[in-house]
Amino acid sequence: MKRYSVGIDLGTSNTVLAYAEAGSQQIRVFEIEQLVSPGEVAARPLLPSVRYQAADGELSAADLQLPWSGAGANAGTSTAQGKDAAQPVVVGRLARLLGAQVPGRLVASAKSWLSHGSVDRVAPILPWGASDDVRKISPVEASASYLAHVRAAWNQQFPKAPLEQQDVVLTVPASFDEGARALTVEAARLAGLPSLRLLEEPQAAFYDWLFQHRDKLADELAATRLVLICDVGGGTTDLTLIEVGLSDDGEPLLTRVGVGNHLMLGGDNMDLALAHLAEPRLLGDAGAGGEAPQRLSAASLSQLVERCRVAKEQLLGAQAPESASVTLLGAGSKLIGGARSAQVTRDEVEKIIVDGFFPRVAAHERPGRPRGAIVEFGLPYATDAAVTRHIAAFLERFAAQSRKALGTDASANDTPATATLPVPDTLLLNGGVFRADALSRRLADTLGDWRGAPLNVLHNDNPDVAVARGAVAYTLARAGFAPKIGGGSPRSYFLVLDETPGGKDEAEPDAAPAQRGICVLPRGTEEGHEILIAERTFALRLGHPVRFHLVSSSSDTAYQPGELVDLTRGDFVRLPPIATIVQPRDGHPAARETAVRIATSLTEVGTLDVHCIELDDPSQRWLLEFQLRGEDAHVNLAAAGAQQRHPALDRALELIDRCFGSRAQKVDPKEIKRLRAQLEHLLGPRDSWNSALLRELFGALWERARRRRRSADHERLWLNLAGYCVRPGFGYPLDEWRVEQLWTLFDDGIQYVTDSQVWSEWWTLWRRAAGGLGEDAQLRVLDAMDYLQKAAQSRHKLPFDVAKTGFADMVRLAASLERIPAERKIELGEAVLTRLKKPAENHQSWWAIGRIGARQPFYGSAHSVVPPEVAAPWLDAILALDWKKVDPAAFAAVQIARMTGDRSRDLPDALRASVVRRLEATNAPRAWIAMVSEVVALDDADEGRVFGESLPVGLKLIGG
Repeated sequence: MKRYSVGIDLGTSNTVLAYAEAGSQQIRVFEIEQLVSPGEVAARPLLPSVRYQAADGELSAADLQLPWSGAGANAGTSTAQGKDAAQPVVVGRLARLLGAQVPGRLVASAKSWLSHGSVDRVAPILPWGASDDVRKISPVEASASYLAHVRAAWNQQFPKAPLEQQDVVLTVPASFDEGARALTVEAARLAGLPSLRLLEEPQAAFYDWLFQHRDKLADELAATRLVLICDVGGGTTDLTLIEVGLSDDGEPLLTRVGVGNHLMLGGDNMDLALAHLAEPRLLGDAGAGGEAPQRLSAASLSQLVERCRVAKEQLLGAQAPESASVTLLGAGSKLIGGARSAQVTRDEVEKIIVDGFFPRVAAHERPGRPRGAIVEFGLPYATDAAVTRHIAAFLERFAAQSRKALGTDASANDTPATATLPVPDTLLLNGGVFRADALSRRLADTLGDWRGAPLNVLHNDNPDVAVARGAVAYTLARAGFAPKIGGGSPRSYFLVLDETPGGKDEAEPDAAPAQRGICVLPRGTEEGHEILIAERTFALRLGHPVRFHLVSSSSDTAYQPGELVDLTRGDFVRLPPIATIVQPRDGHPAARETAVRIATSLTEVGTLDVHCIELDDPSQRWLLEFQLRGEDAHVNLAAAGAQQRHPALDRALELIDRCFGSRAQKVDPKEIKRLRAQLEHLLGPRDSWNSALLRELFGALWERARRRRRSADHERLWLNLAGYCVRPGFGYPLDEWRVEQLWTLFDDGIQYVTDSQVWSEWWTLWRRAAGGLGEDAQLRVLDAMDYLQKAAQSRHKLPFDVAKTGFADMVRLAASLERIPAERKIELGEAVLTRLKKPAENHQSWWAIGRIGARQPFYGSAHSVVPPEVAAPWLDAILALDWKKVDPAAFAAVQIARMTGDRSRDLPDALRASVVRRLEATNAPRAWIAMVSEVVALDDADEGRVFGESLPVGLKLIGG
């Protein structure tokens, strides 16, 4: 028995811990000891989720003393190791105070960065935009430091009941994807909390309300049929729908029926909007000579955002003053000299925050993409800041569930454009922003307008701590001491069986769905309840790609766990499959398959966990995690056949085997050269091959890789086809594994080193697969090319002619290595520019300059972009060219001048304006001009232009 049930809200703005002692139903908020000024410690219910990276000598050891300092619990102030561990670090209230005074040293919004897939979330990237003298940490390490501080504070107060030994529930946004959830769990592990459960924040907020009203719940919810939980925190807006029914005993029956998509929109955006208002006032309306005012650096803007947060809370609070002063402290001549102040009025704040983020819109309005969207610091904030429009879109998505809960029906004549939006009858608000009555009133009034009647607004007495308290209430509910949200799984789930002629059930690579499935989770199964299918045994394939298919049914049929079902009868819906590599256990690396049993459970965060448990060693478990939510979580089973095997695939595989198979066949050399044309004749034009077909072909080529060296023609063709079929090295299930296998060939090099075309295909192969290579592998590729180029310059003797190794292809490959550090990119860019000064140099190398200096990486992390002050002279060199004679010049300029909305990456406005004028003068595509003028995504054609060739059909890259 754990002594305490603990709930932790790891928030974007604040971290909160609540707890209840075993056997007690009293939930308390833990007062977290923290530094509130240098050398002064006080206990507060909120630990600001910020971390200040102090400069050497800025704070003394006495300034940083915490009750547990020097007692082996140093993680409370820093999770750094090695030489950086001695650098002063502050977490909590003092960190927030210092961050508002000194620019560029405050780590904030780490939780938002955890969900940002366009950066390396385990790389040291925060504080974003800080100068090189500030030690940076990863979003995971920042999150771990807040949890470690809480753990140290708890263990100081409860030394006989360490936090890591209690029943801990950690909350996450309902919209977090599996990657963000996994990184949150990793942060907890780094903080010394290896065992915990996850709970969605909107659910936790509702659990808190339910617990507070448990004695009179039936009366409180008597008129309620559908509750909308709107949780607007510092970083995200989370939306959840709860259906309220009646059980047989007359008590409310609560079932979650809808969860919103990830929406990075919250208090941080509001603070940033005010910072944009204050910035020109601080800097003056114009600089000397009447030119446009300068912009603050990313570091100074971060400081200003902290100041605006305080002003926002003042001006939206009770008894708010008419105006508040926003003061930005100077940092010498590099910023703006001394301190500057600007006034922000209450009316301005209400217009920007209330009208801007909670506009009173009509029910039919949906989020758009307005110009001038608030995008800063490299975070992918929502382009439409109107929370009310996002709520309307959310309610439309779950209209069928809402109508069922409310007992209303859509008219048979209604279309999506004319149907009345079903609006919940009850509203629960959570999140610090709703401490402002103006915001809560505006949202309730807007929803009331849509509904045609006021909503029942459930009172949330303390939005700052409700989620942490609710996590504890959830634990009590699981134990039967409080009301529980559930009703169990709304569907039954079945694992599709691949049945071989021998009758054995196996999971085979990319097998087409069979006609039978086994019930792994019956409808109504409660969350957290594990079901072991003990009476059936399966053969699990190890060490090779395996695809698992899952289908669901919402019928009322009472399926039993382990029951075999004919999937051709009944209403079954197919879910996206899982493609994975199930690794053999230690000590048995050669094992190809093993006998397993299956155990399943439904989690509180919307996943179906399927554990494969080894029959001979039940301690050996492999986890398969199926996502049950999202826009594409369910697809029509009949339509799912759209990605069937190409009818000519088998014949194509025979042709590949004829050229590269194990049996020595008398193949005319001309036939080798014709293979590519023969494949296109069978399968259609090469650029029409979709991702699934390409990866099938790559699999066939990889199985025959050893025979690629039969002749120069064989090697040249194999390299060409393998690279084309694996491009761009990521984006399709198991690409990481494919490129990992391919990488084993790099040290072998090529056989026919005197053939320049083989060299060209060798470099092209790695350019195409580069997106799947990690930083270490990319650096090895770069070093190998550097060696060859230096050997050529020094006339160092090699066993082949270095001139045939293809320098132009090497340059294109080098420019595609986006994961190398910015320092190496700078060296590479300068070297290419030096070569371009030679009259005979290939003009296509300007494409490489554009790729190396690009503001928006194609697949790499945004933190490794070449700094603007380095890229600007490169752009000047491109502007000096005759763009009519140098074809790649215009798009190279677009790549370097592209607007990202992140002022730590964007070039100065004046320089971008000059690129726009040049593009207009040369009649460049409007899409290119838009990329330099505003934050827009690449279209398919331009994605291919960045990559160097077209991307596979059906593969849409994210983050471009």
